Amino acid sequence: MPQKNRTVNGVLGGLLGVVGLSAVAGLLVTASVTPVLAMTGVAGTQALTLFEKLPEKLNPITPMEQSTIYATGPDGNEVVLASFYEQNRVPVTYEQIAPVLYDAILSSEDKNFYSHGGVNLGATVSAVIDNLKGTSSRGASTISQQFVKNVLIQECEQDVDTSSETYSEDLQACWENATQAKGTDGIERKLQEMRYAIQIEKDYSKNDILLGYLNIANFGGTVYGIEAAARYYFTTSASKLTVAQAATLAGIVQNPNTYRIDKVGGTYTDKAGVAHNSAEDGYADTKDRRHYVLGRMLANGKITQAQYDEADASPIEPLIQQPTQGCAAAGHSAYFCQYAKSIVENDEAFGTTPQERRDLLRRGGLKIYTSLDLRIQQPAAQAMVEIVPSNFDNDNFGAAGVSIEVGTGRILSITQNTNFTETPTEDLGQTSLVFAGDMKNGDSGGFQVGSTYKLFTLIDWLEKGHSVNEVLNGRVQTNMKFTAAACGGGTMVANTKEIGNFGGGQGSTDSVMNFTRNSLNSGYFAMASKLDICEINKVADRMGVTLADGTKTTDENVPYDVLGPKNISPIAMANAYATVASGGTYCTPRAIDRVVGPDGTERQLPKTSCTPGVISPEVAATAAYALQGVMNGGTGRTANPYDGVPVIGKTGTHDRWSTMMIESSTEVATAVWAGRSKGHSNIFNVWANGYRLNEMRYPLAKAAQAAANAAYGGTAFPQPDNNLTRRVLTNVPDVVGKTIDEATAELQAAGFSVSVGAPADSDKATNIVVAQDPSGQTAGGGTVTITPSNGQGTTVPDVAGKEPSDAQKQLLGAGFTSVDFGGSCAAPDAKVKATEPAGGSAANKSTKISVSC
Repeated sequence: MPQKNRTVNGVLGGLLGVVGLSAVAGLLVTASVTPVLAMTGVAGTQALTLFEKLPEKLNPITPMEQSTIYATGPDGNEVVLASFYEQNRVPVTYEQIAPVLYDAILSSEDKNFYSHGGVNLGATVSAVIDNLKGTSSRGASTISQQFVKNVLIQECEQDVDTSSETYSEDLQACWENATQAKGTDGIERKLQEMRYAIQIEKDYSKNDILLGYLNIANFGGTVYGIEAAARYYFTTSASKLTVAQAATLAGIVQNPNTYRIDKVGGTYTDKAGVAHNSAEDGYADTKDRRHYVLGRMLANGKITQAQYDEADASPIEPLIQQPTQGCAAAGHSAYFCQYAKSIVENDEAFGTTPQERRDLLRRGGLKIYTSLDLRIQQPAAQAMVEIVPSNFDNDNFGAAGVSIEVGTGRILSITQNTNFTETPTEDLGQTSLVFAGDMKNGDSGGFQVGSTYKLFTLIDWLEKGHSVNEVLNGRVQTNMKFTAAACGGGTMVANTKEIGNFGGGQGSTDSVMNFTRNSLNSGYFAMASKLDICEINKVADRMGVTLADGTKTTDENVPYDVLGPKNISPIAMANAYATVASGGTYCTPRAIDRVVGPDGTERQLPKTSCTPGVISPEVAATAAYALQGVMNGGTGRTANPYDGVPVIGKTGTHDRWSTMMIESSTEVATAVWAGRSKGHSNIFNVWANGYRLNEMRYPLAKAAQAAANAAYGGTAFPQPDNNLTRRVLTNVPDVVGKTIDEATAELQAAGFSVSVGAPADSDKATNIVVAQDPSGQTAGGGTVTITPSNGQGTTVPDVAGKEPSDAQKQLLGAGFTSVDFGGSCAAPDAKVKATEPAGGSAANKSTKISVSC
């Protein structure tokens, strides 16, 4: 291995490095280059002035480095998802490079590296003369000068606008300006290079300069740095390079785009059209260069004759390992990767302009540690692969799932049925859109979430003091009234019969608990009619739900909002249910836990927060109580893992093309959407992979939630609030004596259903109500049965105490045609004791009156 400390001779030989930019240094340089400058008409005093006016300080920048996104593996280990770069570079430390590579580089490029002061004046002067004559482009640069040259190129490249149409040409100009300037421009470049080299010899150790050079140097194409080169060309690491491999790479770095060994058809073509340095000729040019490097290593005593013979005789056999960048490398986690990437590219925490943010991702060497948990991601993704085809019917059928940690907002999983690609394609089974996201992060327009949106009506219902055990008339109605007064709107009338209920039912009178359990549309319309549509949508806003395009849900307020017709992202909906599961704390969804720069410093993250009390603990607990019914015997029962972890949930269906399932434990919330990402083609009772398309949401959500429960567990939800679960009784209007129409209108206005029973005997007119059941108080929204008169009745006279003859006259006088006296009434002194029907009651005139004495 090269020595780490310079010798006394090295110090003397490096006088310029010792004395720095003193007059002696200037004089020595001037003495060396003045004869050459004279060829251009520059006098000696001018040469010294030119040298002294050049910038003297070079601050080697951090070279462009690839950024890497990480997930958390099943064992808590960090797992690489994807990398992003303009230059494929993996920086290493001095100890991570095999000694034989140092020997190969120094033997062939700068054997006196540890003894000179940064500049080889003799070789430099010769190079300048050749440059002026146009006979050679050799640089004769020391490792220090080559490091300077690469730093200058890197500085130039980092200033290139990556969005420019001339991006490639601008990058090429950076290299040409630093390496191929001719005439006086070439002389000034060399002088500048020398001046910087002298300075960095004072500021940095030899080992630091050598390592810096090997980390920054180009090895062909987009491969930069020795570690990336070792991985790319030989599928190994810099620490494990053999003699032959080290000599090959040391040869490549001398002229990367000529000696690179990844171009099977050759790196250049001569005037006769013959390709050179190809696989067919055994990479002859590179082999010749390797032969030279090996010879210098042998001459310098760095390898033995046997090592030389073996390496020199070996063929050049690259084992190319194509580096992959971008989220496609993340496989089934690609859509989570794309979501995290979009955060870096869109949030001002990573730069003030979109271009700055894109450049940071591809140049900044970021280590991006995400919230992705492969304990959930892998089972959820496997279920997605097994259940949902990537392109079922060429009609945009898609599915997406997301799991979010309750109480933190950390996104633990994102799955999708399509295959990830950033290349435009007509294959509907491939896309870069993240269905779980929104327009800002994921380029997705969201989906109609159906009855999962009923959550916000339930929350508003409870916040207004209503009970989940309150009973309402949940039947479909043709002229139901609503209001949006909280947003300045007026009264609206909707025909809820047109919407109906799933399966075509007409609804029922029932409790809010059962409306929720069975997802009864008409029942939730009944609830909303007692609330304000705008305030329902404000609950959604408060719980972090916006439309996928970023607009608020309160921008438009109509009765049908209750059923979730607006396009919202699955992430936003999952997080709303996580807010309930947390007891009312809303946390901003986040996919990135921390970001570390190339210097090891943690960067500021996008702004996130957790806000307690977005809904009260009492409301949250009572909503969870109602939502547990959905998962235990209700519409979401088939998605319940039934693994001992309590879950809440809600199903959602919009028309015939969009479905959703959301469920949550006290630790993790999961949302799954399945439907048409475009268009409105029917998905009901259409089969694929053994599942109905409209039912795929259930096993997808179940698999993800089961994995979450296994990893995070969960406890019982808090008990519901007593006041919000009370039984509510309502006063029943007294309608006896009113017409049937009057009684019906009054009872319906009070929220009751009306049933007209069989007419009863009465002397009242036939349209008059003579009885009702119930009366007084009963559960609100129930059915009241009213009984009208049949017009054939009269009141039985009270004849108790009268003599039988008088009683008979009175009964017959009342219109009764049949009077029967018992045997006891034949006695001389008999008195009437009672009649059947009893005196004072109503009875049909044809009814037989039985008299007892």
